[in-house]
Amino acid sequence: MDRAIAASTQTQRKRRRWLLVAGLLVLGAGVVLAFRTVLKPSLRRGDLLTATVETGNVEAAITAAGTIIPGREAVLTSPIQSTIRRVAVAVGTPVKPGETILELDKELAHSALAKLDDEQLRNQNKNSQLQLNLERSLNDLRAQAQVQAVKVRSLQSALRDEQQLLKIGGGTAENVRQAELNLTVAQLEAQRLARQIQTQQRSNAADVRELGYTVSMQQRSISELATKLRQANVSSQQAGVLTWVNDNLGSTVQAGDALARVADLSSFRVRATISDSYADQLHPGDSVVVRINDTDLRGTVASISPAVEKGVVTFYAQLNNPHHPALRPNLRADVFVVTRAHHGVLRVKNGPYYTGGKEQPVFVLTDGKVVRRTVRFGDSNFDYVQIVGGLRAGEEIVVSDMKDHLDTPELTLRD
Repeated sequence: MDRAIAASTQTQRKRRRWLLVAGLLVLGAGVVLAFRTVLKPSLRRGDLLTATVETGNVEAAITAAGTIIPGREAVLTSPIQSTIRRVAVAVGTPVKPGETILELDKELAHSALAKLDDEQLRNQNKNSQLQLNLERSLNDLRAQAQVQAVKVRSLQSALRDEQQLLKIGGGTAENVRQAELNLTVAQLEAQRLARQIQTQQRSNAADVRELGYTVSMQQRSISELATKLRQANVSSQQAGVLTWVNDNLGSTVQAGDALARVADLSSFRVRATISDSYADQLHPGDSVVVRINDTDLRGTVASISPAVEKGVVTFYAQLNNPHHPALRPNLRADVFVVTRAHHGVLRVKNGPYYTGGKEQPVFVLTDGKVVRRTVRFGDSNFDYVQIVGGLRAGEEIVVSDMKDHLDTPELTLRD
């Protein structure tokens, strides 16, 4: 016969059942929590680069590649066609004004100068002969004119005699008319000779001037070549440092070919190149920042080359401090041409996180986590990006490359 279970026993069994259920629930919750913790994405804090949003200035700029060049550089060219005979100064050596840097062979130029001198002597001799011939021709005409003047006076006397004879009946009217005709012809001939003398004088003067021009031009050629011969010992008119010289002895150079460069290394400027797609944003007087290693030097765009070569525009920048000790010739530098400037705006350091868009997601550090947030950006430069909206001053964002986590709204940070 079955016996009834005591009430206390039933209560104990129920308690054990509830405790078992509760334990299973707690265990299940722990398992779920542990599983979520394992699956939740996280990052090591030490692997991230961060920056703090701050208030400051942002200068929008376009980037160019620059080279430091001397502020003043004299290019010494060959005055004549010749060959290089001797190089007197090595590259890097300081030179004084008038100091010979390079010597050219003068033999060919000396021969050319001697030929010009001979031609000038011939021209001067031609000039003397011409003047003698012209004077002789003019004297012949003057003698003819004098003879004709005597003839006119004689015919005038004969006419008076015929007129007198006609009055006393000893002559005829026909004789008078003939005497008048002879006198008229003689006077016309005298006038012709006078005009011919004037024409001959003008012609003589023109011939003398023409030959004089030839003599003068020849003399200028002689003087120019003599000057070039003196310049065949190539020297600089300014003090400086020899930065380059054509030391190829025996090589032929043409007149105008560059032979050497002498630079004043006490001051410098910048030659920069930029893509022609930015040409319309480049203007003389624009502010520039020249970055040499960690040193920033400010200046302005001094001139822009009008020619575009292989899609590149060349411009020159004048530095506010052209004597800075960081400046060296041919040193490479980054040049930032400032196109716009914003003062007292929110900004954050530029970095791999910034892709250049006006709106993009960034990750903000909050309570041990990084939370994705959409931020609106303005202008930027190599150092800073302007923040238009989505962030406040003092907030810290990740500036490392986070492209692998753009689809994750939140990441946990771990040590």
